[in-house]
Amino acid sequence: MKEVLTEVWAVASAAAHVGGAVAVTVDAVLRKRHVSAVIGWVGLAWLAPIVGSLLYLLLGINRIQRSAVALGLRQAWESEAPDVRAGGGAVALRDTRFAGLDRLSTLVTGSPLVAGNRIEPLEDGDAAYPAMLAAIDGATRSVTLASYIFDHDSAGRAFAEALQRARERGVEVRVLIDGLGARYSRPDMIGRLRRAGVPVAAFLPTRNPLLSRYANLRNHRKIMVVDGTIGYTGGMNIRAGHCVAQRPAHPVRCLHFEVRGPIVADLQRTFAIDWAFAGGEALRGERWFAPPPAEDAGPVLARGLRDGPDADIDHIRQVLLGALAVARSRVRIVTPYFLPDEVLVAALKVTALRDVAVDIVLPARSNIRVMDWATRPQFVELADAGCRIWLTRPPFDHTKIFVVDDRWSLIGSSNWDARSLRLNFEYNLECYDEALVRRLDALVDARIAIAERLEAAALHALPLVVRLRNGLARLLSPYL
Repeated sequence: MKEVLTEVWAVASAAAHVGGAVAVTVDAVLRKRHVSAVIGWVGLAWLAPIVGSLLYLLLGINRIQRSAVALGLRQAWESEAPDVRAGGGAVALRDTRFAGLDRLSTLVTGSPLVAGNRIEPLEDGDAAYPAMLAAIDGATRSVTLASYIFDHDSAGRAFAEALQRARERGVEVRVLIDGLGARYSRPDMIGRLRRAGVPVAAFLPTRNPLLSRYANLRNHRKIMVVDGTIGYTGGMNIRAGHCVAQRPAHPVRCLHFEVRGPIVADLQRTFAIDWAFAGGEALRGERWFAPPPAEDAGPVLARGLRDGPDADIDHIRQVLLGALAVARSRVRIVTPYFLPDEVLVAALKVTALRDVAVDIVLPARSNIRVMDWATRPQFVELADAGCRIWLTRPPFDHTKIFVVDDRWSLIGSSNWDARSLRLNFEYNLECYDEALVRRLDALVDARIAIAERLEAAALHALPLVVRLRNGLARLLSPYL
């Protein structure tokens, strides 16, 4: 009897393995766009019996389907007048250096450049949080806030109290927190806000705490809009670690931006689409969307770039490739995570070989060790092509900046890795303005001044065991 049960178990396990692997193969071949992703998932399914198929079921399938409310809201907006849809002030770029990039971005996103904006960089939570809290305290009509992480700590409590005060004086408040990001602290902030009477929703709430840290399809956007006129966006979550001057236990440098002008309507529109999906409510009207300002707030031409594993997939990656193609003198990248696909790596190499100065500024050590190992093999070929790679000392730098030549910049929430460029929902601003680029250049220069350059010779001289470790970690790229 025991032998029979053993044989039945063996046959059942083999059937489950083969059936699961076949299902993964069919789904990956039909749905995955990149060959590397197909090979990675199919190989895992066949070589890791049952476990590989389960991992694909948990992490490999894009289950996001926008609700009818959200899709209907988006379609309604896109059928309205251009000044309402784009925020007003749409312009055509006349600079021949970037005309092709402007055309690419317009066709990819369906959104024009918008004139008359002012964008102010805010370093770390020490500058960003006081400005954001003051804006909430000055709100008279509405506050919308979306964050990937909203910790229940000193910084999070300050925001919760400000949002509660706004709600109590009659301001309409809506807060959206990613379902995974909400789990970074206990107790989570969702319950605290609900008890305070603040309307809050979780984006794709996770059901399995043990696996949630590695889940994809997260809302990584950071957006706050006050009265439809003042916006904040960038790479900064809400957590005490960003207040570097206060010397927290785990400091994290970052960069956020205060935004004024017609482009604020695009930030609000992005929040409203996500809120319709997660909260089931359509936000429309002048309480949320202020009329276009009568005067220019500043000289910046800007365009909002939404990206995510739905209708907006691959938008940011295409713009990155277009920007590298038009670069003439220099490219500067600051990012906490750097694991681009082979096409982006090739584009960076070609850009450097065209005698364009390419600077890539990264933390010497991120908070994901295996990610650091996986990046090293790419560094070898990039450094050989002439790219300059700079590693900054602690504290961990979460800043995201991409600058081309003396006029173009991309700011927002995206990292240079597959998770940001294909698996998560991101928001960036494409900006044309020489003064803004000069300010961003100064921030990049300050980082390079205290960084160590990673030379090609040093990479080639790494011990065999280290190179082997890094090479094996690189095999995890489709999953990182």
